Order: sequence, then structure tokens, then C-alpha cells
Amino acid sequence: MNNTQRPNPPADATRAITNGRTSAEHHGAVNTPVYHASTILHPDVESFETRHDPTSNRRKVIYGLLGTPTSFDLEEVLADLEGGHDAVLVPSGLAAISVALLSFLKPGDHALIADTVYPPTRSFCDEHLASMNIAVDYYDPHLGAGIETLIQPNTRVIFLESPGSFTFEIQDIPAITKVARDRGVTTILDNTWSTPLFFKSFSHGVDVSVHAATKYLSGHSDVVMGAIICAEHAWSPVRRTHRHLGQCVGPDDAYVTLRSIRNLSTRLNAHHKQGLALADWLNEREEVAEVLHPGLPDHPDHAVWKRDFLGASGLFSIVLRPKSREAVLNMVNGMELFRIGASWGGFESLMIPVYPEQYRSATHWDPSKFTLRIHAGLEDFDDLIADLKAGFERLKRSSKSD
Repeated sequence: MNNTQRPNPPADATRAITNGRTSAEHHGAVNTPVYHASTILHPDVESFETRHDPTSNRRKVIYGLLGTPTSFDLEEVLADLEGGHDAVLVPSGLAAISVALLSFLKPGDHALIADTVYPPTRSFCDEHLASMNIAVDYYDPHLGAGIETLIQPNTRVIFLESPGSFTFEIQDIPAITKVARDRGVTTILDNTWSTPLFFKSFSHGVDVSVHAATKYLSGHSDVVMGAIICAEHAWSPVRRTHRHLGQCVGPDDAYVTLRSIRNLSTRLNAHHKQGLALADWLNEREEVAEVLHPGLPDHPDHAVWKRDFLGASGLFSIVLRPKSREAVLNMVNGMELFRIGASWGGFESLMIPVYPEQYRSATHWDPSKFTLRIHAGLEDFDDLIADLKAGFERLKRSSKSD
């Protein structure tokens, strides 16, 4: 037997398969079974009365709401892949955002939110946080270390999303997190686009990473779920708020998401390749004024993306050269493979018009720049190109008849 020590730790693809898999506890089953449970029986009164002992194993099953082996294994592998201390599951990506923010903010506090965040994040801040007397200011995502000028004595959170929703700006996360650490401010990053595989939040100084597991983590457009992954020093407030708000996920959703994590590396690398190939092709089309994909060398933030990220997912946007709305909608409505639908991260390709100017206050987006968000699915590349060519032909014919 070769007893030499492995020179390097296992790669992400290996850890996604081997971690969070308690086979020995389930008769050797490769996949953690689905545990449907609410009441958990205890062998005696003593163990029942000490079930919440904080010094005991966090993953001890004591009540269905607080987790079962199905959810515990998913939390374990997610935290491991991103390099975090621990994780909790919540019913949606928006729940991950709201629970994380509420864990560190109280009335009278102030939060800085990237101007390019997911629109429901902005709605939560403008409506719910405002109703709690929590002040919110939005900042230019390109501010970097200059964000220090916006920090107030009561600033408690800086919320980041990189790339930005719809327009794909890349933030200088290490510069922002350094300022935040120096000033005692908690940083929360929406890392859904990259997943734990393509951006290692905690090695770049982030305190809390949130994910819409609805997207790539589940990967098949049939689950709604969120996850919050924390550094050790940020874990207690998140865990406490998570419990106070009664957040949990159904065991079937936890099971299928855990099963999807096993092939996340394969899927995500395929989306990376497909997305870049489509972005390159679109970059050469005369109908396209700009491709908003940080993996392209001509993207203004490409150097920062290349420095900090390990890959790109399949989601990006394009800005069309001036055309009428009717012509663009004729193009989109006629697509056969690029379907119209909210969300992304599944195996299917998507295309929708987006309107970034409706969700900006610290930055400006020209409303005349008709923007289409594209998700590169896993269909055959040549078939996707054929669908795009046909779409651009419809756009051309519609423009002539305007």
C-alpha cells in the first residue's frame, strides 16, 4: 500500500463528490437519503432537556426544523467548497439575502449596497429595511477602496454583488473587504453567479456569502432554495437569526440539490465554455453594440475578473445597436432554443429584455441601450448559433419594415 501523503488537497470536483456524504450512517447508500421529519424521539428525559446544548455537535438531529442529515450534508459540502466555516439553508435566494442583512442590522444602523444588485435586494432594502429605520445608501460598484469615504459611524454592512445584476460590473472585492475589516464593517456578497467553485469569497476577505441555490447549485430549474455561508466570526449572528425566523427547506429539495452538487464542477465548466463561446460570437455581430461578459478581454473589468475569479458562468448580457422595441421583441419572441423565463442556472438557454435604468440611483444606465440578458444553457453550440442567426434575421427584417 502506498502511504505517501497527497501533495495537494483534493480538487473542488473531487470534494463536491466526496464531502457531505455520510454513507456509513446510511447502510452504505451513496446518496444521503431523504429524511422527512418533524418530531425527533429522544431516548430519555435527560437527552431531551439538553438537546439545545450549544457545546454539542451542531449537526445533531433534534427537531426537523433545525435540520436532518439530508440538509446537514448539503450545508457541509457548500461550506467546504467555498472555504467557509458553516452554512444554513433557506427557502430562496431572496431569503438568503434578507436573513443575512437582518443578522447584522438593527434600527438606527446604516448599510451600503452596490447599485447594481439583484432588483429584489433593492426592494427589500428600500421597503423593509427603511421601515425598520435602517438607512441605506447605494454606491458605484467600481468604487473599490474609495468606499471608505461613504462609511458612516453607524455603517454596519457593505453588500456586494459581483458581477452586477444585468450589467456585469466586477467589483474589487479585496479592496472593499480590507476597508471594511479596518472599519469593523461586515461584508456580505451575493456570489450566486460564480458559485463556490468560481469565486472563493472567504479567501478574498468576505464575511458572509449568499447564494440563490435555485440557480447553478440545484441546476435543473425545479428547485427554489437559498444558502448562507459564513466565516467563523460571522457565524453566530446568522445562525441565531436563521433560527429566530424559522427558516428551513423541504427535505426533497435539499436531496435533489445535494445530488446536483455532485456534478456541479462538470456543469459549471460546460456553462463557462458555452457562455464564452457565445459571447465571442456575439461580439462579432454587427447588430450587437456591446457584450457585457467579464470573461472577454475587452470588458472594462476583465483584469479584475481574471485576477480574482476561477471561471465564468453562462449568464451575461448584450446591448443591441439602436432598433425599435417592436423589432427586438419580434426577434426574442421567435427564438426556439433561447426561451423566455425568469431565473437562470438550469440546463436550458434563456433570453429576456432587461431594463437596468429602472434599478439605478448611484450610477446611470442609458435607457436607449436595449439590453438582452442571455443564459447559455447546455444545448449543442451549433444549434444555439443557428437560433441566434435566425433571430438576427428577424431583427433585420423587422427593422426594415419599421
